[in-house]
Amino acid sequence: MDPITLFALANGAVAAVKAGCKLYKDIKGATGDIRDVLKDLDDQFHKVYDGKGKTPPPAAIKQLNEEKQKVKDLNRRSNDTTNIYQEIGDHLGTYFDNFHKCMAVFEEEERRAKTEVYSGDASLGKRALQRVLMRKQLTQMEAELRELMVYQSPSELGALYTEVFEMMQVMGKEQKILIARQMKADQAKAIRVKKRIERLRIEAAWGVAVIIIIFAILVIFSWLVQSRIEMYPQYGKEWLPKSEDERRREAAPHVYIGR
Repeated sequence: MDPITLFALANGAVAAVKAGCKLYKDIKGATGDIRDVLKDLDDQFHKVYDGKGKTPPPAAIKQLNEEKQKVKDLNRRSNDTTNIYQEIGDHLGTYFDNFHKCMAVFEEEERRAKTEVYSGDASLGKRALQRVLMRKQLTQMEAELRELMVYQSPSELGALYTEVFEMMQVMGKEQKILIARQMKADQAKAIRVKKRIERLRIEAAWGVAVIIIIFAILVIFSWLVQSRIEMYPQYGKEWLPKSEDERRREAAPHVYIGR
C-alpha cells in the first residue's frame, strides 16, 4: 500500500465532504417558505440603499437577482438533501478508511525501520519526514471536518460525523492488524521472489560460463589438431592421429590380386 496514494484519496474525500456540507446547508437554508426568504433578501437590500437615500447601482440589483434565483434553485432541490446526506456519509467513510490505512502503514514502516535494513530509493530521513508531514495533515483534516460538521452545519450532519467517527475507530483498529499482517506477507513474498530471481541469475551465469568454457576447449582442441596436421602430416588429417599400425599398413605396398 502506497501511503501517498492513500493520502491523496483521503484529501479528495475531505474536499468532497466540504463541498457536500456547503450544498446541504445552502439547500436547508433555502427550504421552507421561500417567500419569507425572498422577502428577507429584499428587505436587507433596500435597507442598505433606501435607508440612506441612495439609488442601488445596476451591479447591486443584478447581484440581488442572482441571489434570489439561487434561493429558488436551491428550494427546487430540497428533495436532494437525502441524497447529499448519503454522499457526505460515503465520502466521510472514505476519508476515515484511508486515514486509518495510512496510519497503519506508517506504524508498520516505523517498526521495520528499527529492526530491518532499509534498501529503498529515498533516504530514511526523507521517508520519516514524509510520514510526519502526512500524519499532521491528516490529523488537521480530521479537525477541520469535525469543526465543519459538528459546529458549523445542521445538527444531523454533526450526528453523522459522530456516528461515522465512532464506527471507523473500531474498524480502524481491525484494519491496522490486517494491514500489518498483509504488509508482512507482501514483504515475505517479495523476499522470496527476490531470492528466486537471484538464484536464477546465478544459475544462468553458471550456464553461460560452462558454455563459454566448452567453446574455448573446442577452439583450443581445433587449434591443436590443425597444428598437428601441419607439423606432422604423417599422422593424418583426422582429429585423432593415426596409430603406428595404421601408418604401417598404409605405407606397405598393396598387391593386386584381381577379382
